[in-house]
Amino acid sequence: MTSPPSFSARDSAFALFIVVSWGLNFVVMKWGLASWTPFQMGAARYLLAAFPLLLFIRPRGLPWRWVLLYGVAQGIGQFGFLFTALKLGMTASLASVLMQTQVFFTALFGLLFLQERLNRAQLVGLAMAALALMCFAMHFITGSTLQSGVTVLSFALNLCAAASWAASNIVARKAQQAAPGYDALAFVVWSSAVPIIPFVLLSAALDTGSVPAVIESLIQAPWTAWAAAAYLGWIATIAAYAMWTNLLKRHAANRVAPLSLGVPVVGIAAGMLLLGESVSAWQWAGVACVGAALIIVLFGAKFISQKGRLAN
Repeated sequence: MTSPPSFSARDSAFALFIVVSWGLNFVVMKWGLASWTPFQMGAARYLLAAFPLLLFIRPRGLPWRWVLLYGVAQGIGQFGFLFTALKLGMTASLASVLMQTQVFFTALFGLLFLQERLNRAQLVGLAMAALALMCFAMHFITGSTLQSGVTVLSFALNLCAAASWAASNIVARKAQQAAPGYDALAFVVWSSAVPIIPFVLLSAALDTGSVPAVIESLIQAPWTAWAAAAYLGWIATIAAYAMWTNLLKRHAANRVAPLSLGVPVVGIAAGMLLLGESVSAWQWAGVACVGAALIIVLFGAKFISQKGRLAN
């Protein structure tokens, strides 16, 4: 059996950029949602993610069926649910943790739709990740959840966002199968145009009552809201998701997905420093388990293969 390709230095650099930018992502979302509704935030994010790059990047060779599905899953699904959860009281710290359940959803979806089997290192890493989530859950079971304003609805919506992220991972792998060698940046830019109109229509239906009122709300928003949207659109979406999609083109989904386990470490630290969110002993235990899971997933397979060669 051919062993999967190892991560190159560039892949590792991509992974580090993704972890840091997505870890800060949740604090920036909180800042933006102080001025906008979740659907207005979604429209602004993807408007900036799509334009002006849409005018300069050619869509040549893109698998359009998967571009549309990716825009629905990653745009409307993941961030529609996540923005709403954050608006309804979900903390940035907990959101950064709950989004990592996408690893489990991705592994399940990958097994069902891509027939991607899990190796021993991935199974151990996922077990450590499950232990980490249990540690984080213990923190909220003790009563801190209610004190922080997190509701059952916001918790459930956050899990829906994680499942949508996992679905977009599978779509990216399907796109690679349909059109090997497609341009990852073009894929992300053109798929970013998909959620804009749906988000505007959702805001018109549920927030303002009309499309012109939505447009007026976007135009009259303070510069801080647009700065947040610019970070989310250009850094967290175009740059980070282009790198993420690039990794998914060349590595199995169940191998790339666990890279995001480093995001809660940055997310919790950012929540503490920038939003004044506290971190309990249970949360620190979860951070340690997340770090261990990430190390096992990234380097475990190589260690096991080397150990096997030495044994032979």
